[in-house]
Amino acid sequence: MATIQDDDERLLARIGYRQELRREFTKWSTVSYAISILGVLGSVPATFGSPVMAGGPATAVWCWFIGSCIAMCIASSVAELVSAYPTAGGMYFVTKHVVPPEHVAIWAWVVGWCNFLGQTAGVSSVAYTVAQMILACASMNSQFVDGAYSYSPTALQTVLLTLLLLCIMGIICSLTTKSLHRIILWFAPINITASVGICVALLVLTPEKQSARWVFTEVTDGSGWSSKGFSFLLGFLSVAWTMTDYDGTTHMSEETHDAAIRGPVAINAAVLVSGALGWMLTVTFCFCMKDFDGIINSPTGMPAAQIFLNAGGKTGGTIMWFFVILIQFFTGCSAMLADTRMAYAFARDDALPFSSFWSKVNQVTRTPVYAVWLVVILSTCLNCIGIGSSQTVVAIFNITAPALDLSYIAVILARRVYERQVKFIDGPYSLGRWGLPINAVAISWVCFISVVLFFPPTKPVTAANMNYAVCVAAFIGVFALSWWWIGARKKYTGPRTKDLLQLVPTDDIEDRIF
Repeated sequence: MATIQDDDERLLARIGYRQELRREFTKWSTVSYAISILGVLGSVPATFGSPVMAGGPATAVWCWFIGSCIAMCIASSVAELVSAYPTAGGMYFVTKHVVPPEHVAIWAWVVGWCNFLGQTAGVSSVAYTVAQMILACASMNSQFVDGAYSYSPTALQTVLLTLLLLCIMGIICSLTTKSLHRIILWFAPINITASVGICVALLVLTPEKQSARWVFTEVTDGSGWSSKGFSFLLGFLSVAWTMTDYDGTTHMSEETHDAAIRGPVAINAAVLVSGALGWMLTVTFCFCMKDFDGIINSPTGMPAAQIFLNAGGKTGGTIMWFFVILIQFFTGCSAMLADTRMAYAFARDDALPFSSFWSKVNQVTRTPVYAVWLVVILSTCLNCIGIGSSQTVVAIFNITAPALDLSYIAVILARRVYERQVKFIDGPYSLGRWGLPINAVAISWVCFISVVLFFPPTKPVTAANMNYAVCVAAFIGVFALSWWWIGARKKYTGPRTKDLLQLVPTDDIEDRIF
């Protein structure tokens, strides 16, 4: 009797790849993974200061609400495509099936590198943020003298702690898929329970709170651009940085049972749950900002940390902050896991230097351990830049959301542009007649918000507050295209599957397994 495991392996073979990884992720561990890669309890406190300082509390609240709704459009568009082709390559592999054969190589090259570098920058930034959070906790537990804490972390200390965290994440991601399944199964329950508990604790323990009118209607021009409307748009930075990496779950497809169905369901469930939790946390933080100036200019360096400290004191604030750090660490592990699977998929298509080495699967763990440590090495290199220039390393981190989202909409757009030339066969999850308008919203929004996110966050613009993300984006574009024209175009043909199709007799397999 055929099983779901058999169907998964036959579908993968029909797509053109051998089953090398073990399928151990279940429905619940897949959903937990999808929620943990967004990690709102860690990401919202880490980015809360940006929208509040740019446009006030109402900006933070409504940007999160609007951004979450639009994120569902992007996530649904991604889920529809990867449902048809559930591989470790995610959207990168889908490119092969939405673009005419003569254009596959260049499209896949650009999408793949954009996605891979965006994910690597994301892993680096999350690890850096965890280090900042740990050191902020150490700072707020030191002596407070003359309006400042006695301990203030240096750039070198932050980077060194980040490198240690990257190694720990690398060790975890090198475990067997079964071990990862057992660990990740707990990520979402802890995330959801801690988020609700912290919101309740903050509202109960904070002695004085702001009014609902202030929280939901107060919009300011904190950016200096002489426009409340533009300052409001800058508030989308928090939700854009948090609600991305939608295809992270799809990179685990070759380790998931019934991936064509469970992957898309997990993606949509994660955006829905994370959107609600993120909005709840943002509203709660705004209600607890009675001393607005004191919190924004907190000596801890993080407004959210000061909110926790004001509500629970050193002991209570530290306990709540511990869960924020823990969830952000979970997010780092999940992001690294997705990045390593993308690196593995990219390498087996010979798109990386020394691809034959990075695409190897460890015979003990049956996981791509070499790809894991490639990501650790690249993330380490990126974070080392922070020792000499915090502005540069922040610029690299800021490229995460635009790079990932642009890699998604490029594939979504290609599907629509070439739909008369290339027939796309839907998978189990399909948007049906709603597909075109939802795709249009996703594409329009990412194009618009990417431009906004490349603007300097404050004015007047100086070397210190300049948003160097646009420079990093230009460098990535020049790097990828130069490498393509210099040599890659001569041997890279896109996702390499043709040589594997002969493994499965086509007479024994229907056009679609599901």
